[in-house]
Amino acid sequence: MKQLLACIAIATTMPMQMNAQQDSVKQLKDQTLQEVQVVTRRPGMIRSRGAVNAATITSAELTKAACCNLGESFTTNPSVDVSYSDAATGAKQIKLLGLSGTYVQMLTENIPNFRGVAAPYSLGYIPGPWMQSIQVSKGASSVKNGYESITGQINVEYKKPQLTDQVNANVYGNSMAKFEANADGSIHLTDKWSVGMMLHYEDKYKDHDENHDGFMDEPNVRQYNSQLRWAYFSPNYIYQAGVRALKEDRNGGQTMHGGHAMADSKYGLYIIGLQTQRYETFAKNAFIFDQEHNSNVALILNGSFHQMDSQYGVKYFDVIQRNLYAQLLFETDFTPMHNLATGLSLNHEYYNEWYKTMDYTLASTSMTYAPIMNLKGKSAMKETTYGAYAQYTFNLNDKLIIMAGIRGDKTIDGKSFFTPRTHIKWAPNDIISLRASAGKGHRYVHPLAENSYLLGSARHIKYAYIDPSPALISNSPVSPYTFQPGEPQLEEAWNYGVSTAMNIPLFGKTLQLNAEYYYTDFKQQTIIDYDTSPDFLYIVNTKDKSYSHTFQIDATYPLIQGMTVTAAYRRNIVKSTYDGQLLDKPLQSKYKGLFTVSYKPGIGLWQFDATLQLNGGGRMPKPYQNEDGTPSWASTFKGFEQVSAQVTRWFRHFSIYLGGENLTGFKQKNPIINADSPWSMRFDPTLIYGPVQGAMFYLGIRFNLEKKDRI
Repeated sequence: MKQLLACIAIATTMPMQMNAQQDSVKQLKDQTLQEVQVVTRRPGMIRSRGAVNAATITSAELTKAACCNLGESFTTNPSVDVSYSDAATGAKQIKLLGLSGTYVQMLTENIPNFRGVAAPYSLGYIPGPWMQSIQVSKGASSVKNGYESITGQINVEYKKPQLTDQVNANVYGNSMAKFEANADGSIHLTDKWSVGMMLHYEDKYKDHDENHDGFMDEPNVRQYNSQLRWAYFSPNYIYQAGVRALKEDRNGGQTMHGGHAMADSKYGLYIIGLQTQRYETFAKNAFIFDQEHNSNVALILNGSFHQMDSQYGVKYFDVIQRNLYAQLLFETDFTPMHNLATGLSLNHEYYNEWYKTMDYTLASTSMTYAPIMNLKGKSAMKETTYGAYAQYTFNLNDKLIIMAGIRGDKTIDGKSFFTPRTHIKWAPNDIISLRASAGKGHRYVHPLAENSYLLGSARHIKYAYIDPSPALISNSPVSPYTFQPGEPQLEEAWNYGVSTAMNIPLFGKTLQLNAEYYYTDFKQQTIIDYDTSPDFLYIVNTKDKSYSHTFQIDATYPLIQGMTVTAAYRRNIVKSTYDGQLLDKPLQSKYKGLFTVSYKPGIGLWQFDATLQLNGGGRMPKPYQNEDGTPSWASTFKGFEQVSAQVTRWFRHFSIYLGGENLTGFKQKNPIINADSPWSMRFDPTLIYGPVQGAMFYLGIRFNLEKKDRI
């Protein structure tokens, strides 16, 4: 009876309350209110609270630069470097902890991706407007995603159709005659089903040769890229799937103007061309059977097909790569303090590589076209690895976290290896946290597929293996472009790291200070040896000494309202054994400095971003002697500075941004060795340590038509 009376009383008073509210609203309408500003800033970088030293680059950080693709998304990041591998094809590589991107495991939505032939150009395969966030972890990462991570992981999260009903578009153009258009949209079919579509088109259509060496500073690239995905969410079952298709034409080499083709060459202009097709599909299934303990079983499937046909002058390299990846995993929280994750995985790789050359040393123009054989005499290389892992996490109120994992993997031909990894975090208070990690990583190397841009060099490419014999490493004449047969070789390394993160109260604000040190010790590594001979490029799999030391310190502070500054410094000591000598890795900067300023005053209608990069000098490969006795190039290169800046004007449903990159105009002098003699045996476009083009300016507009938020 009391409950009934209470309900009647509530029902009786509700109309009176509503009338009172309406009267209050009417009175407010008749009054003039002073302006009230509620301003919030979404952080551009969010550091992980877990045991792994990781950070998330949010969409707010990605809008501070043009970020046309993944390779351009680390301009303001102090940890990740992106540089050109050569001046002819435009191949770029990530460097993390002072080592090249092949030692960084690339993931898309926590699925291993972009191995092998896709690696040199994969940074251009992910358009920036498609990305929701990027997670960067350093050191030996979790064993869940495989054995390949040596220096860390970079995971890209695409925009999810289940999060919002919206349509986005982006149009971009720059002073290098590059045009780009992107569009993505999602729609909720029901409360559980969502579907999304992402489209990308880019076209760099004009030859640029600022240094007048007769070669394009960057190749002309035309790319079509699309992704369709859908998702189903229910309390006990989650399903996500998608398909993706990419087509890219990349054309570089000599330009038509200036008469740079050799008069005595019957081959005319030196042409570089790559035609790529890539198709992917994935499916994720998660069964949640105990929500209280976060207990779930998941099945992840991913497949890809990648075909690349390439030309480097009179050399032709065609490759087909197929990949199938599957993972079955189980995870549960026994208590809030104890977590267990276990799983099984299968990875299958198929490579078919063909090589063709026109022998310009002969009077005739004879052609040879043959598959590249492995040691077993087979042209198709198949690599199947299956494994199992277990990972335990102890979490004491986020004060002490210990994560220990181990996985074992075995190849179909009987090779087996183990990958242990441990991470510890201790946070005694809210000001400071300490981390330590140790772990092992392995990686199979497909020498030519992963380094196909080396074919642009006139040097002969030869393979050598563990404890190479003098017969393989020698300067004796060999038939040009004859490759030593070989199977994929395994790399093995230990990585150790310590880091600290501090949030220090200072003048009413918080100073974020981070310091870290990582040591990578290779037990077996594949190196590219430029030093042994000026006539050969040796791809050597060796157990000789090779390591890297990396120390970094960075600080972020909100200087004034709406303005945040970041300063960072990193020191790299990277050495490998070349021809029996322990030397600095060539073309590697010894240090990097970074200073960024981001200012978004008032209610955020304007945003100003600027970045200064200081890139240290380093060692060049050993120069050879020219006919006149002078060295072919200097033995070292000097440091250089780069400045980029962007101004953004925000509106309700769109924003306009204007910016510039490499505003200091620094360009590597003579990035292509013997550019005036591309058919000679001293031609080489692969010795790149810095920018190959000067200042670039761009203009773009972003549209955002959001219908309804979903969380």
